[in-house]
Amino acid sequence: MVHVHGVQAQRLAAVTDGADPHELIAVAIDVGKHSAMALVCDFAGELLARPFEFAMSRPGIELLVARVTAATSARSVRLVRVGIEAAGHYHRPVVSAGVLPVAWQVVQCNPAHVAAQRHVAGRRGVKTDHTDLVAISDLVRAGHGGDQPPVRPVLLELRAWVAHRDRRVAVRSATKNQLLGQVDRVFPGLAGCLADVLGTKIGRLLVSEGCDPAHLVGLGPDGLRALAADRGVLLQATLARRLVRAAQDALVTDHAAAARAVLATDVDLLTVLDAHVQAAEQHLARLLPQTAFQVLTTTPGWGVVRVTRYAAAVGDLARWPSPRQLYRASGLTPTVYASAGRRRDGAISREGSVLLRRALLDLGVGLWHCDPPARAYAAALRARGKPGGVIACALAHRANRIAYALVRDQLAYDPDRWPSQAPGTLTPDQPASCSLATTATPARLPGRKAGIDTVSVMADPTLPGTVVSRRG
Repeated sequence: MVHVHGVQAQRLAAVTDGADPHELIAVAIDVGKHSAMALVCDFAGELLARPFEFAMSRPGIELLVARVTAATSARSVRLVRVGIEAAGHYHRPVVSAGVLPVAWQVVQCNPAHVAAQRHVAGRRGVKTDHTDLVAISDLVRAGHGGDQPPVRPVLLELRAWVAHRDRRVAVRSATKNQLLGQVDRVFPGLAGCLADVLGTKIGRLLVSEGCDPAHLVGLGPDGLRALAADRGVLLQATLARRLVRAAQDALVTDHAAAARAVLATDVDLLTVLDAHVQAAEQHLARLLPQTAFQVLTTTPGWGVVRVTRYAAAVGDLARWPSPRQLYRASGLTPTVYASAGRRRDGAISREGSVLLRRALLDLGVGLWHCDPPARAYAAALRARGKPGGVIACALAHRANRIAYALVRDQLAYDPDRWPSQAPGTLTPDQPASCSLATTATPARLPGRKAGIDTVSVMADPTLPGTVVSRRG
């Protein structure tokens, strides 16, 4: 049997094929932070237990099992399928191994699919716990939802550390922006002397010393160079004179003294955040060799951070039949409108995992910067007039095929296997599963009209060689 919705739906349908729908039980669960709602019906749509509430605790789960057992005690039961709407991390206690009876089949429902099902039922403007439960039960009975295979503990730990690092990087970026605002109040003109105040040793030194223009003027170029040498920083005479000249010309505001006090606090916080990010990266470097994704570090431009972010987003590669499903799940495929022999491709759909989308774009940026065949491929696209967003999607697609093949085959990166080539073509030694059949046309990233910075989502600003646009 070939299911119209693919392999996963086919696997779910195979369990219920030929069974009496009255022997198949659907349990819809809509979880919250402290409690959840549940509804029990059979696959024919007969309501067996009206919506009821239970606590998100062990006694609450025992109540759920008892209510389902009581509702189905008068009939023969072949299968109990539980559908749970994914809700951040609130649903994870219920789907964890050993919480629900082993004989029950648990599937997760996409919140977007639940909302779409409400619209199909004519309840576009009605969202209640009851309507959500009915929509979830409809999806469960139709064979939608994804089963949850067990995940290796090392991948769970790696995913947690990747999320921890991303949170620290976000806080560090916000702290840097705040710190640079204080620097502009204390020493106007410093940003004009240094391309990156916090990304250079002399910039960090001046910020840690308080950025007092009067102090720099008193030191002079030679004194400033001596101060930098005492702190282990080599400062060129030309830059020293430029900094002193900027200090002489600086228009110090009335808020300089107060800003200098706040600046010291921000510098201390930035130091702590740098240590946290570095510790997280060291932990990721220890975890990565325990996974199948270690082989990806043989690819130019793919270091520990980029590879672990990809590993955290993908999980077990065996879940994905081919790179096509991975790319589709990232939301980088274009929206398509086709009718009466006409087709129009739009911007990327963004229907899928945000983490996977960012990871693939980041891998593509790594290839763009460090891999000669990928750089030639990007140059060819640029010569054809393609904008940066299209090139980023094309390189993300290339990175997706390369990463999938390397992890699957456990082979080191070979540039001869992945030469620069036109989209949609394959070299003779490439596996057929890496075809570009359905995604040969790169999609457009949403531009400023969509309120998204098309460059900033392409890379991690903490990685070397990454240029982040400040538009948007």
